[in-house]
Amino acid sequence: MTVRVVLADDQPLVRAGLNMVIADTPDLRIVGEAGNGAEAVRLVRELQPDVVVMDIRMPGMDGIEATRIITTGPETARVVVLTTFDDDDHVYGALRAGASGFLVKDMALVEILAAIRVVANGDGLIAPSVTRRLIEEFAGRPEPVPAPPHRPVDGITEREREVLTLVGGGLTNTEIAGRLMISVATVKAYVTRLLAKLDARDRVHLVIIAYEMGLVAPPR
Repeated sequence: MTVRVVLADDQPLVRAGLNMVIADTPDLRIVGEAGNGAEAVRLVRELQPDVVVMDIRMPGMDGIEATRIITTGPETARVVVLTTFDDDDHVYGALRAGASGFLVKDMALVEILAAIRVVANGDGLIAPSVTRRLIEEFAGRPEPVPAPPHRPVDGITEREREVLTLVGGGLTNTEIAGRLMISVATVKAYVTRLLAKLDARDRVHLVIIAYEMGLVAPPR
């Protein structure tokens, strides 16, 4: 199945670079390009793509607001944020707004293409190393973080809490299985139950929930 993609970035060179690579990729197809968030929202409503590759800093409506509108609307498009992590302190906000993952612009193009496929298949994408940096960045800020919304956490078991903590720390299913001495299939079952119980969109959302619950401590 061909994954239909909308690119939203105010830098034409970024869009051109992805266009060049995707043109030679049979399972991905760019169906629209936007230079700001408002255009991205309009294109999603008109074209019904599978994935939106979304920049954060754009003129007019930024990528965070566009992501929030897209992910809370009736459309089924999933959003991947494409940004420069070291320079952009809005990544956490983008994930809170509903993005299923984020990429950094200095990643290899083939890695970006692989990430688009992962998200199109319904999974969240967040690399373990980037997860730890994300937690460190936002948990280490001197200004207070807004209080998170109440979550029904009383219904999760102690083992599910352990799994959620490890997911929040950026561990893969294989690493979690080794840490808890259980099978990978069992870990997947726990993750599936956590997604349902916590009303989480995907694995990325679980990372955010683990952080909000205070299960993950920033590295020292």
